[in-house]
Amino acid sequence: MRMGNEPDKLTDEEWGNAVAQSEFDYDDSVENGEFLKERRELTIERIQEMLGSRQFKELKEELENNMYPVDLAGILEEVDEKQLVLIFRLLVKEEAAETFTYMNSDLREFLINALTDSELEEVMEEMYLDDTVDVLEEMPANVVDRLLMVTDEERRAQINQLLQYPEDSAGSVMNVDYIALNKEMTIEEAILKIRQVGLNRETIYTCYVTEKKRLIGAVDIKDLLTTGESRVIEEIMDTNMLYGETTDDQEEVARTIMKYGLIALPIVDHEHCMVGIVTVDDAMIVLQEEETEDISIMAGVNPNDESYFGTTVFEHVKSRIPWLLFLMLSATVTQMIMNSYEAAIAIMPQLTGFIPMLTGTGGNCGSQSSTLVIRGLAVGEIEFKDLFKVIWKEMRVAVSVSLILAVVNGCRIVLMGQGDAVLAFTIGVTMACTVIIAKIVGCTLPLLAKKIGLDPAIMATPLISTLVDISTISVYFAIISAVFHLS
Repeated sequence: MRMGNEPDKLTDEEWGNAVAQSEFDYDDSVENGEFLKERRELTIERIQEMLGSRQFKELKEELENNMYPVDLAGILEEVDEKQLVLIFRLLVKEEAAETFTYMNSDLREFLINALTDSELEEVMEEMYLDDTVDVLEEMPANVVDRLLMVTDEERRAQINQLLQYPEDSAGSVMNVDYIALNKEMTIEEAILKIRQVGLNRETIYTCYVTEKKRLIGAVDIKDLLTTGESRVIEEIMDTNMLYGETTDDQEEVARTIMKYGLIALPIVDHEHCMVGIVTVDDAMIVLQEEETEDISIMAGVNPNDESYFGTTVFEHVKSRIPWLLFLMLSATVTQMIMNSYEAAIAIMPQLTGFIPMLTGTGGNCGSQSSTLVIRGLAVGEIEFKDLFKVIWKEMRVAVSVSLILAVVNGCRIVLMGQGDAVLAFTIGVTMACTVIIAKIVGCTLPLLAKKIGLDPAIMATPLISTLVDISTISVYFAIISAVFHLS
């Protein structure tokens, strides 16, 4: 049984025309993703043209109706400073605030210094609190003082509270703008409250039930809209819910949101009083930042929040040189080992020709293991208690891989005339030992780092390669000396 006015039914011919028209619109709009790029380039040219002809009213409408804030933030990076301020002032305050959150720190600082106090106040009022905190954390002290000066007292107190949470904690990325309901409320009263305050909240899809500020339940907007208006919240709320604490690591909170497909995760303090939420968009940003940091560390570069082109040459040098110096100086150990076998090298000079191949293979094997283990740790697939299980698995992989590599390399040495069968066998044994050592080192170090509270990414390619090089040289000359009785 249907309620209300039913829509007129379409004939088969009308359905066919509708489908054909929708396919035509789709084909005209999207061609391998080129439409958005083309529109963006056209918009940049159009903005320049409209600014030049002083068509400000038309430009304002164009920006409001045909441009997403995230795309506009990218375009503003390509205009000069005078045009930047002019375009920003043409935006409606809601769009201006959202665009401001997507800008890089340099553009933000320039705009803050260029705008009046009243203009800044409007932007700050429209920004969500967590975005405001993110902006403040990137700005110099004098800029922060000016932003706080144009913020009302209540909001300033909330900002200061969020700034006090430890860096990288859930409290530092949460948003205090959520919808709290009372368990005695009727569904009708709850919906009325959402209508009253929903515009000022980051999400309304999940509402939270509190009693004396303590979190006791949650209810989805779907349940509110599909339930009788006379029922009370207590009857439909979910009391078995996930939540995080303000001191929890932000990466763990983000992974919880992604694992369980949540729109938001409530955050409570040590007394279980609800203080905010971490939304899925914030979780995605956290994971992106953590992955960027891990990639930087794995490459032997100190993490940097700025973009590649936004980082000066000096800052690039500063972030890279510590690891390069450490790795260069650590190679002294390899040099000392080789110096101790000068007599063996003098008797058989061809021995040095195999060293790059052995160290390179060992480093690659160690990097493969460490990368897989670091990834497993990041997604929660591997824990420290799995240490021996991981070592046993990598041992079996190492034996299989080393046998294949040793046989192929031994055949290569004989066929290319680089040595006899004895030398080929010796290099093969060294290869097998190198691969096994590299696999064990590569899978063990990240787990140990995690156990003692270090970032597992530290134990990545550069450090493991250095350790494997030292082990390879030691094993290589020890085996060569034993087989050929060299000293």
